Amino acid sequence: MRIEILTHAKEDLFDGYLFYERQQAGIGDYFLDSLSADIESLLLHHGYHRQFFGFHRMIARVFPFFIYYRVSGETIYVDAVVDQRRNPASIKRLLLRLKQGG
Repeated sequence: MRIEILTHAKEDLFDGYLFYERQQAGIGDYFLDSLSADIESLLLHHGYHRQFFGFHRMIARVFPFFIYYRVSGETIYVDAVVDQRRNPASIKRLLLRLKQGG
């Protein structure tokens, strides 16, 4: 089993890094380390999370983020890393857009 972090999720992680780094130097690195550990844990716990709009949703342990992913064959695809404080309607629109390939 392997994990592939897709472009949108990489952008989400970078945006989160920038946000937290602006709050205080070093917090951005902690954010990336924490979310990376959560994503790596999918190697053991993939597929157990509830599905929303065709994606499994894992709740990050330290930061208020959702990790949306899919499992296909031997690959876990991380599609999005979304701040939980976002408007639920905008999260739904994002997931539907990602599901359609865009």
